[in-house]
This record gives sequence, structure tokens and C-alpha cells, in this order.
Amino acid sequence: MTVVEPFGLSVWDEALEADIRSGLAAVEEGLLEATKSDVPFITDAARHLVKAGGKRFRPLLVMLSAQFGDPHAPGVVPAAVVVELTHLATLYHDDVMDEAAVRRGVPSTNARWGNSVAVLTGDFLFSRASHLLADLGPEAVRVQAESFERLVTGQIMETVGPRPGHDPLDHYMEVIAGKSSSLVSVSGRFGGMMSGADESVVRILTTYGERIGAAFQLADDILDITSDSHESGKTPGTDLREGIFTLPVLHARRWYAQSGGNATAEERRLDQLLDADLTDDALHAEALELLRRHPALELARRDTLELAHQARTLLDPLPDNPAKYALAALCDAVVHRTG
Repeated sequence: MTVVEPFGLSVWDEALEADIRSGLAAVEEGLLEATKSDVPFITDAARHLVKAGGKRFRPLLVMLSAQFGDPHAPGVVPAAVVVELTHLATLYHDDVMDEAAVRRGVPSTNARWGNSVAVLTGDFLFSRASHLLADLGPEAVRVQAESFERLVTGQIMETVGPRPGHDPLDHYMEVIAGKSSSLVSVSGRFGGMMSGADESVVRILTTYGERIGAAFQLADDILDITSDSHESGKTPGTDLREGIFTLPVLHARRWYAQSGGNATAEERRLDQLLDADLTDDALHAEALELLRRHPALELARRDTLELAHQARTLLDPLPDNPAKYALAALCDAVVHRTG
């Protein structure tokens, strides 16, 4: 057994390990090529997050999914570069919306060069992704366009908030399905499509991506509460500071609402803080500490484990091979980041 990044994913097959390593190395080369501009400043800004690293979760899923067809088919690596470029572009835009100062352990692009440059650099990455996508055929363009619509819709839904009478937890899961799961789902689909896998296999990989993408985001929600900036590579509690309530916070609010007047002093205090201005550093730190001790974190972990279990179960009809076992192990790797 050997270990392959990201997440220390365990791989038991030498041929699969070699394919994953060479595929991800080719993706890195493709990312550097796609972020190169005739204007040196644009190259520096576009490569800022590429060089900072990252988990490369989506390209990894493309590579593993391609194992159910021809993993060396010419469209596999470009498709993986497309999904990662799209993901990177959304990070540039997210950091502007969140006013984030740190991303992947380095100053965010907006903190270094300003919001305008960050937004335009994200647009530049979208354009480069589109350029690569055009060579993958009209079906790939359609799939990416549908995914991007879902992604933007999810982001808008998060920004606007739940409509009156809509359960905030249900609303949040709809947000996650759009802004997070959609692109991970496409990663599974592209890997199957580009490798020429059977349509029934492509459907399974697409749905698997949907589930594990949601689990991946919920795990990130938990880490945003529990980790420090050294572990997560970004400022803890960023969503909380911006008034965006993720799964642990929504569970804490529901917990308090259902307490029937039996809430503890800490639970009452946390509920008060969640209505306060958490851009205040002292209040933000207090809210984070109370969340870290709240049962809501365990409820969020259970939800994450359930989604990972659903993803793993979806793999059952696939032929038994090392890639299937690696996809199952990826479910464990994703959720085990939360502790």
C-alpha cells in the first residue's frame, strides 16, 4: 500500500498509483500553461493560487473516474485542468466577496493586489478554462455550462439567504448542491466521459461526485470552525465573520430553538452572539470557542459521514478494480479530515 496526495489517499495498486501520479503531474503542467499570459503581471496573479498548492481534489476524481475506461485518452488531462481552473476562478471571486485575507496559507489575491485585480483574474481563469473546453467537444461544453449555472445559482442563493418560511438547513443543503457539489459531480462525469466508459458507469460516477462533493464541503465547514489558519490554510471562521451560517452554526441555532427554554448558559450566549456583529474580533473569537464545544459539531460530523456513506454505496454496481477501492477510500479520507 502506498499513499498518494491529496488527503493521504491509500492506493493498493502500483499501476493505479503510477497513473494517478503521472496524471496529476500532467495537470500541474497544464495549469501552469493555462495561466501563462503575454502580460507578466497577469501570469503572476493567475498563478498565485496555483503555486500555493491545494488539494487538487477535482482533478484526482477525474483521474480515478477515467480508470473505468481508457485513463490515457487524450481528453482526460485537459478535462481535469478545466475543472481545476474553474474551481480556482471561483476562489478568486469568493475571496473578494468574503473579504478574505488568507487563502491556502498565503495572502489572498485581493489582499495583495486589490479586489478589481482579483475579480478580473478570476475572469481570466474562466476564459482559459473555456478555451480548453472548446477542444473537448459540444457535449463537454454543455455539461460545463449546466454545472456553472448551478454553481452561480448556489452562490446567489447563499448571498440572498432562505426565503421566508424555508428551513435554513434545507436551504443550505441546496446551496451546497449548487456551489460545491456541481463541479465535483462534473469531475466524475468528465473522467468517465473522456475515457469512454459505459454510460451507466458515467451516471454512477456523476452521482458519486454529487454526494462526495457535498461531504467534502461539509467537512470544510467543520474545519473552518475547528482548525487554526496553519492547518486549514485560511482564516478560521471566515463565513461566521461574514454572517454566512454553515452547517455547524445552523445546527446550533436549531438546537437552541428546540431547547424549549432548557438551553445552557453557553448555548444562550452563543445564540446571542450569532445575532451580533461578528466582525468584532473579540466577539468572533468567543463565538468560535463556543461553537467548538457545542454538540452541533457532532451533528454536522454525522451529516458528513452520512453523505460519504451514500457516496460509497453508489459504487457497489461498478466493477471491482483498484479504482473502485480508491474511490471508496476517498470517502473515508474526506470525512476523516474533520476528526
